[in-house]
Amino acid sequence: MGPTTGPPVPETVDDFRDLARTRLREFPHTEVPDAPGIRRAAVLLCVVGESDGAPSVVVIRRAYRGRNAGQWGLPGGRLDEGETAEQAVLRELHEELGLTATSADLLGRLDDFPAASGFVITPFVAALPDTAELKPSPDEVHSVHLVRLTRLAADDVPHWVARHEAVPQSELRGPATSVPEDVGLLQMRLGEGMTIHAPTGALLWQFREVVLLGRDHANARVAHFTQPDWTQH
Repeated sequence: MGPTTGPPVPETVDDFRDLARTRLREFPHTEVPDAPGIRRAAVLLCVVGESDGAPSVVVIRRAYRGRNAGQWGLPGGRLDEGETAEQAVLRELHEELGLTATSADLLGRLDDFPAASGFVITPFVAALPDTAELKPSPDEVHSVHLVRLTRLAADDVPHWVARHEAVPQSELRGPATSVPEDVGLLQMRLGEGMTIHAPTGALLWQFREVVLLGRDHANARVAHFTQPDWTQH
C-alpha cells in the first residue's frame, strides 16, 4: 500500500457520523428519473470502526460467480419489486455481510449513477460502530476489505488514465484531486492489487470529495465518468 499523505479526516466513527450528516445535508444530490428500460440498484458506503477505533469504509470483492463475478464493489444490489432504494440497501447489507443497520444509521445519499449496464445505482452513506456482526455470504462475497478513511483521502489514490484503453504503468498520469477537462478513466488505487474503476470507483471518489474532503459540489459530479468494458454487463 502506498503513502497515506493527505488532508485530515475524522479519527472516530462518531466524528465521521457528525461530519457526514452535515455535509450530506448540504449536498444537492442528483436523481435519475424513471424511464423505460431502467433498472434500479442501491449500494452503501458503510463506515465502521476497526479494532483500534479507526474509521474505515467497507469494500467487497464479489464472489467469482454470477453477475459481476470477482469485481470490486460496495454492499448492495438490485431493488426487489415494491422496494424503495433505502429498504433495498439495508436488506442487501444484511444478506451479503450479516450487518444490521436501520434507517437511523443512514446519513444521507450521493448522486444516482447511471451505469452502462442499464442499472441506476443509488448510493447511501451510513456509519456503524464496528463489524462485530460481520458474516459474509460466500454465495455473494469473496472477500471483505476495510479501507481506512486516511487511505481513501490520500493524495496518491485517484489517478486518471487514457480514455477507453489500458495503458502501461509508465504512461499513467499522476495523482489527481480534481477531474481533468478531458475526463479519462478513473482508477482508485487503494492498495496492492486493489485498483477500482467506475461505477464503484466513481462512488468512492465522490464520497471522498464530498464527504471526507468537503470540496466544491459542482466539481464532484460523476455521472459522466468512463466505465471499463468489463463493468458494462
